[in-house]
Amino acid sequence: MHSESKTTSPEHERLGMGKNLTYGFQHVLTMYGGLIAAPLVVGLGIGLSQADIGLLITASILVAGLATLLQTLGFKWFGSKLPIVQGTSFAAVASMIAIGSNGGSFQSILGAIMVSSIFGIIIAPFFSKIVRFFPPIVTGSIIAIIGISLLPVAIRWIMGGNPKAENWGSIENLGLATLTLVFLLLLTKFGSAAIKRLAVLLSIVFGAVVAFIFGLADFSKVGDGAWIALPNILGFGTPVFEWPAILSMCIVTVVILTETTASLLAIGEIVDTEVDNHRIADGLRADMLSSAIAPFFGAFMQCAFVQNVGLVAITGVKSRFVVATAGGILVVLGLLPVFGRLVASIPMPVLGGAGLVLFGSVAVSGIRTLSKVDYQVQSNLIIVAVSLAAGLIPLISPEFFHAMPDAIQTLFHSGISITCIMAVLLNLFFNHLHVGNKVALKQTLTENPSTIQNRS
Repeated sequence: MHSESKTTSPEHERLGMGKNLTYGFQHVLTMYGGLIAAPLVVGLGIGLSQADIGLLITASILVAGLATLLQTLGFKWFGSKLPIVQGTSFAAVASMIAIGSNGGSFQSILGAIMVSSIFGIIIAPFFSKIVRFFPPIVTGSIIAIIGISLLPVAIRWIMGGNPKAENWGSIENLGLATLTLVFLLLLTKFGSAAIKRLAVLLSIVFGAVVAFIFGLADFSKVGDGAWIALPNILGFGTPVFEWPAILSMCIVTVVILTETTASLLAIGEIVDTEVDNHRIADGLRADMLSSAIAPFFGAFMQCAFVQNVGLVAITGVKSRFVVATAGGILVVLGLLPVFGRLVASIPMPVLGGAGLVLFGSVAVSGIRTLSKVDYQVQSNLIIVAVSLAAGLIPLISPEFFHAMPDAIQTLFHSGISITCIMAVLLNLFFNHLHVGNKVALKQTLTENPSTIQNRS
């Protein structure tokens, strides 16, 4: 069934090189801030030098490009062939810093990533078989919390990205983000169909130009440093394999597999294409293969970037070849750091202004999916309510699970993981566990015979 859909599904549409480059670059701008955040935080957290952190960022860009190409183009058993952008997973950041801060070397982090990624490849088929437990009531809740969980990222970008900076939350930062957002809204309101699809890219360019005119952006260092940097294989040393670090990263792997499964289902909803268990398995294996190779370049675990799911939703550009082009651009940026420095010079508030729309659109996609659920069935209402409420816990109180074992803290670090686990378990309890269902069904039929269509 999957192979028969290749010629008709929206993700297989070919738009031509010009559009691929334009829309692909829009994807790069959307995810660039999040892509460099993880290596930057880890590098600072474990005390690496600025030079080494720079190498980490360059390696992360290159590997993200290669991983995106694998995910979008794919080959047998690897790659979902969906418009999914890959990048360094932030879910592993806390565990990697913990390993590096508790006596482990950077090489032990890389070794743990390699082994846990192979573990992920092995268990990927199991995750692919749970797709039948992801009806709209589950996928809608997950997609909605993905968007909601990303909104704090956009807020931090709007305020400047660095809480310790003097201009954190300044009028200039808020104003720059507002101008970017307003320009995006105006393009969406008054622009042609082509302009509307490019609204995010054009608004970011507009915001960057305004920032430069008013002295809020510094592009003077773009030309500093090497213009070409070839990959330095094992430049950080040979990976070291230590069991405590490996076990810690295996837990993270489960979290990443859960989140990538949710992202694959989300993009399937947005693109309106079939995402079956075989496709999910192919996507997860690509995720883990990229992660297993990443340490050779000095990069970390890879995952689907959910902010780009929002870009697909808002632009309506569903072609996987657009995203593959974005992967190619990332590879070039990884080999030509000068372009990376150019994009990195775009002020965070500009990205934040556009991010509000991007991330919000992901949440709206989840709400649209949840509209298919019949809420006259009380258990459905409870499933959605509890799942979303649980997913908000890490956002409202990041220290909520601080007394729990480290494994629980790692698993529940992300509201996406909590919502996914809660929604699946509650759906199983209410709609698949038959004990008590007969009484509830009889009562439902008595009250309203039309309400049984969405029980599962």
